[in-house]
Amino acid sequence: MISGIDVASYQSETYPTSGLDFVLIKATEGKKYVNPKMARQAATARTAGLVVGFYHFLHTGDIKAQAAYFVEKAVSLEGDLLVCDWETPPGGRGASNAEKDAFLAEVKRLRPGHRVGLYCNRDYWLNRDNTSQAGDFLWIADPGKAGFPHIKAKWRIHQYKIDGGTDRNVADFTSRAAMREWAGYPASKPTPRPPAPKPTEPTLQSLNKRVTDLEKVVAALQKKVG
Repeated sequence: MISGIDVASYQSETYPTSGLDFVLIKATEGKKYVNPKMARQAATARTAGLVVGFYHFLHTGDIKAQAAYFVEKAVSLEGDLLVCDWETPPGGRGASNAEKDAFLAEVKRLRPGHRVGLYCNRDYWLNRDNTSQAGDFLWIADPGKAGFPHIKAKWRIHQYKIDGGTDRNVADFTSRAAMREWAGYPASKPTPRPPAPKPTEPTLQSLNKRVTDLEKVVAALQKKVG
């Protein structure tokens, strides 16, 4: 297991990254909201070499418009994860299972080179989902022991607790490098070595200088001996 967090606008732009391997960042919500700290929060993760993901808080209605809004506003790069956040908005009605499935499919159509996944809590997964559709991966929220959510479905990321106002997660990978490879990040290119300098041919002037230097050395030795 490797460790990560998820952040939104109420977290700092320069959160601590020590001990982390990945960060999932709220990008958008509905069709009007963009996290104003998103770009700086992503830069903090990238500077630390972490795997980066972005999520969209899904509302009911206008699913294709929401998907387009998400992929256009998220500052994603090749290999970054894209996630549908499926839960109930405060004072509102959550998107249906069919809308969730449609959103995942549309994001994947718009960004086929990215891993597209689903975030939801255990209640949504067990009682509101009826297709088991999570795109490329499931990010499950279930308080408890890290890496042991109370579901039978295959999951990739587990949000298991809140610590100091920050959601803590683990991902089912052996290393950060393994998660990066799975996500599809481009392989890092080795730094090219400069070519070795070509040996220069001695010129007549340099040969004459060597002869003169040798003559001086011989003359000095003869003076000492004589």
